[in-house]
Amino acid sequence: MRPYAAEFFGTALLLAIVAGSGIMGETLSNGNAAVALLGNSIATGAGLYVLIVLLGPISGAHFNPVVSLMFWKLGHLDLKKLLSYLVCQFTGAIAGIWVTHFMFGLTILQESAKVRTGVGIWASELISTLVLLSVIRIGDQGSKDKVPMLVALTVVAGYWFTSSTFFANPAVAIARSMTNTFVGISPADVFGFVGAELLAVLIICLFFCQKTLRK
Repeated sequence: MRPYAAEFFGTALLLAIVAGSGIMGETLSNGNAAVALLGNSIATGAGLYVLIVLLGPISGAHFNPVVSLMFWKLGHLDLKKLLSYLVCQFTGAIAGIWVTHFMFGLTILQESAKVRTGVGIWASELISTLVLLSVIRIGDQGSKDKVPMLVALTVVAGYWFTSSTFFANPAVAIARSMTNTFVGISPADVFGFVGAELLAVLIICLFFCQKTLRK
């Protein structure tokens, strides 16, 4: 059960970091969205680095359904483990949002009103996911020890160079629709994000994944 616990709690902590730093950044920035985003991106990258280093040896530190799908295609996960990882990631992400609301004294059950839609946003999310998966795939092949830093820095940069702010994670997109805070996304817009993310992993799996090992 250790890998499943690592995926659940790792994803929960990741969402707590994303949402909590967004709330704190917005509260302290006096309306300056750039300052709020800076705090949000730095906290997310730092937290992600710690989570990958600590939990990577236990579960691989996927925290992301598209990452798990890529490693399933590569043969690192069997179907049963893949499905278990997906359940842990989605439930962990939602739990992380609820815990954050509790910490900040907010209503636990929320629905985001923040609109994030349009062709440019969807293209941004497709590119974001392609970039993230490519970094992980290439790093896993030649620089395994550097993957935590590579992923963390990629996410921090992604916050700033993409119009979608680099979700690149279906579990994150769904969980963030449940918070009406700085990092939220309207439930109606989640489908476009998740569709772009799944298209990206399909492209990666078709053209850049050759099955190497099945455990």
